[in-house]
Amino acid sequence: FLSVTEDLVRRRAEHNNCEIFSLEEISLHQQEIEKLEHLDKWCRDLKILYLQNNLIPKIENVGKLKKLEYLNVALNNIERIENLEGCEELKKLDLTANFIGELSSIESLKCNIHLKELFLVGNPCTEFEGYRQFVVATLHQLKYLDSKEIERSERIKALQNYPEVKWKIREQERAYLLKRAREKEEAQRRMQERKDEKQKQMDSKLGLDSPDSPQEKPNQAEGDGKQEGYRTIENDDEDRRFWEEPTPYTPESRLETHRYIEEKRRAKDKIREPKKREKTPWTLVTAEGKVLNVNVPKLHFSLKDDEENNQIILDLAVYRHLDTSLLDVDVQPSYIRVLVKGKPFQLVLPEEVKPDSSSAKRSQTTGHLLVTMPKAKEIILAKQKVSASVKHSDCNRQQKTTRSGQVEKLEVDPSKYSFPDVTKIIQEKERTGQGPIKLQPQKVTEVKKNCGDFENNEDV
Repeated sequence: FLSVTEDLVRRRAEHNNCEIFSLEEISLHQQEIEKLEHLDKWCRDLKILYLQNNLIPKIENVGKLKKLEYLNVALNNIERIENLEGCEELKKLDLTANFIGELSSIESLKCNIHLKELFLVGNPCTEFEGYRQFVVATLHQLKYLDSKEIERSERIKALQNYPEVKWKIREQERAYLLKRAREKEEAQRRMQERKDEKQKQMDSKLGLDSPDSPQEKPNQAEGDGKQEGYRTIENDDEDRRFWEEPTPYTPESRLETHRYIEEKRRAKDKIREPKKREKTPWTLVTAEGKVLNVNVPKLHFSLKDDEENNQIILDLAVYRHLDTSLLDVDVQPSYIRVLVKGKPFQLVLPEEVKPDSSSAKRSQTTGHLLVTMPKAKEIILAKQKVSASVKHSDCNRQQKTTRSGQVEKLEVDPSKYSFPDVTKIIQEKERTGQGPIKLQPQKVTEVKKNCGDFENNEDV
């Protein structure tokens, strides 16, 4: 049987970063679970638990979930209400479309004082006379039963007739339990008959598959074809008998149907396995070691040689809504390989690249895969320096070298650039000393020398 596994719980806890110890809500519906266990140990903080549409026959191993507020076990094989006394905060319980015939088992819910809503639609107990009155009178804390509000007058009336209603319910329970015992015996008998029939079929198949005589060996392929056709017809007849056979709707018949479907699915998988194995693997590298260009997923792509940044860029047009986990990128020095859902895309690169320095990312708008691969051979281009100097220069009139090899000098516009005049550093204006002794200017002395009335007295 299938039970609750840690892997299943972690996968269902994606909204909580796959952490299960702090999980407050989990949905385990339609997982073909046949036994409820482990959750009371792994997820103590659970508040909401969805277990609808499984094959659970018994409520168990949830009594330690003290914070549990909502439990949904609709569409299971539960036959009685039990083991919920420990769920102190339980407010809502959904038992829709189960096999609860022992209605008196709801008395175990008296301990759940916070229980406000209870759903029992689709259970055999809802057909009992006085079903609603019994539930309303037994569980005083209930506000809604089967989505219908319980009015105060309805509760008073149910309490007045409680002893009589309780006795009627007990009688109907006994009749139902006797009926269930007969159904279980019938189910066991039917299962034994099916096992015996399968055993006969296996014996007959072993007789057909016994070694043939030498005369029949040449026609073995023809015999295999006939045998396969016979098996197909036989399987169709078996399916028709199984689905057309009238059976009561019981936990046993529901479980039997599930097992039958599971067997058929496994048989189909066994037939498909050899076909899968027959598929020849894709040839990516020849026996001589030559790497081939392969595009199995048939995706559009572009390969750009970015000379300025000395790198090669691959733009692979993968599907926009494809999960990134389904992409596997492998960069090698001479080629790149991308597995898209297991289908290889391989491209030989025009130049050797550095795999360790390469990076891959998805475009947020188109979903394309962009792989940037730096080249192994580093090249420093002169163009970059020239363009940079021109870009940062304010003067756009820089002249280039002429073809003759002569370098032309730059012409400077004096109106835009004012340089200091070196010739006028010393001014011609007469200056006199301003110290404690006043010095006469030299020019005055020279004028006096030229004067005719001047008399040079050495004593002065």
